[in-house]
Amino acid sequence: MISIVIKLVLIAALVAADQGIKLWASSVLQPVTAMPVIPGIVELRFVLNDGMAFSMLSGKQGFLIGVTSLALCVVAYLLFTEKMFGRVGNAGLLLVLAGGIGNLIDRALNGVVVDYINLLFMRFAVFNFADICVCVGVGLLILDVLLDSVGNKNGTL
Repeated sequence: MISIVIKLVLIAALVAADQGIKLWASSVLQPVTAMPVIPGIVELRFVLNDGMAFSMLSGKQGFLIGVTSLALCVVAYLLFTEKMFGRVGNAGLLLVLAGGIGNLIDRALNGVVVDYINLLFMRFAVFNFADICVCVGVGLLILDVLLDSVGNKNGTL
């Protein structure tokens, strides 16, 4: 298992990367609004989101901060104290925690989350690196449960 120190360093690195990209997006993308990456497929578009996914609960900052903080405490508890997940699940918890902290920082300090990845080939919300961490982390948690259900406690394929 990964030591607590390594987990903390990985979380800090992911949160720092998220905040650095958001700082870049705020300074570079905000003035131009959008920048094509792969024309017709992906663009970088500066968007301030005061809700959660797809702007749900827009304007409910206090509620979102409270619920997110509580959820992240549960995730941190599971990551640092429980042994119920294998390596894949622990990686998932780490990603969920780092992504959640990244967006919580934005929400708590600015009242909005900076989003910047816009998929042009489908109708989807603009999102950010922290969102990717959370989604990949949840996917890994699901994979861990599936691996466990077939009798593999180590979370390896």
